[in-house]
Amino acid sequence: MTVPLALITGGAQGIGRALTQTFLAEGWRVVALDRDAEALAELTADPASLALLGLTTDVGEETAVAAGFAALQAWQARACEPAGLDLLVNNAGLADPVSGPLEALSLAGWRRWLDGHLTGAFLCTRAAIPGLRARRGAIVNIASTRALQSEPHCEAYAAAKGGLLAFTHAAAISLGPLIRVNAISPGWIETGPLQRSAHRRAPNHRTIDRTQHAVGRVGEPADIVAAVRFLAGPSAGFITGQNLVVDGGMTRTMIYAE
Repeated sequence: MTVPLALITGGAQGIGRALTQTFLAEGWRVVALDRDAEALAELTADPASLALLGLTTDVGEETAVAAGFAALQAWQARACEPAGLDLLVNNAGLADPVSGPLEALSLAGWRRWLDGHLTGAFLCTRAAIPGLRARRGAIVNIASTRALQSEPHCEAYAAAKGGLLAFTHAAAISLGPLIRVNAISPGWIETGPLQRSAHRRAPNHRTIDRTQHAVGRVGEPADIVAAVRFLAGPSAGFITGQNLVVDGGMTRTMIYAE
């Protein structure tokens, strides 16, 4: 029986790290792409990561993505695993949504957000298509509720995530029926404990942080992991081109200034 294989971008920290660890624990082989070499080194040092290939990769760079997929294929060949890919999670991108005042945003800065989130998803999806078709795999794009609503000074991040939602439904139509493509839009997800050790922090949430969510708490990486597992699995076989908002109800809250 072929062991399932997932490729997770931004797989060494935060939501990506939670995904990597979960799929490894469930018996998958995982390729984690991340531009943070230190975070990847910590991830791959785990004794439980023998089924893990960590690759330092900037997914916004075409040559880097090509090299990453070549390394994936070589890794499969060394393990005598048949070619193919069961799941691609496009999760990479600058985590900080704040780009500053729009009139001060440089073109280079704008491109950093778009390249990390949107161009990276395009490049990795394009490279993954043959492998996904071979195993009738799935793609899950990690967008954001900031594609649907905004705070000031987040134009580049919002545009990148909004573009990712449009890319999702367009790719679902182009790549079906062999490949399903969906998106998840997380709200506030606490990822402090899953950063590399130098940046790790314990959660410290105020009462108002919890109560502004209809479910009464801030989100956890496990909430996104559960959604990815669902969309990647057979129970979601009739779902494609969709965006699943996982935000504890926060975007449905009506706020009136008193």
